[in-house]
Amino acid sequence: MWGLKTEPALERTDLTASAVAARLAGWAPAERVLAAPIDPELADTAECAAAYDIPLEASANCVVIAAKRAGQVRMAACMVLATTRADVNGAARRHLGARKASFAPQGEVVAATGMEYGGITPVGLPEGWPILVDQAVLEAGHVVVGSGLRSSKLVLPGADLAELPGAEAISGLGVRTD
Repeated sequence: MWGLKTEPALERTDLTASAVAARLAGWAPAERVLAAPIDPELADTAECAAAYDIPLEASANCVVIAAKRAGQVRMAACMVLATTRADVNGAARRHLGARKASFAPQGEVVAATGMEYGGITPVGLPEGWPILVDQAVLEAGHVVVGSGLRSSKLVLPGADLAELPGAEAISGLGVRTD
């Protein structure tokens, strides 16, 4: 697909972080998920899209946020297309009922997920984390997302992200950047 050499992810768990492989093993849509090796230096969305001829409209970013209310911090993931940015302090904060929301510290995200920065994916996030998925991601057809590693990507139908535990579709979560 595009310029990626894809294979069934269930057969190539070496191309995923261990938490991702564990989620795929117990997830009904996993049979539709493909994995592809990439140059880890090209893991960031724009560079990956350019190098592998992936339209930005088919690239989805997973942003982890820390939502705070009454002294409690709750982590959540936001899935938005690469042509948008996550409305962290608007749509995400309101949906989570938080007083304040911000991007979660990189070190905390890596430690909590067991995934590499630049490869964070909603597939295999810790139990109990809400996964807010912009409606545009669900309607995008196949999308490229992280695999938990910088050295590979997953390709799957965007609509399948709604089937992840804790996933919720949010209209307007992604705000156009142009």
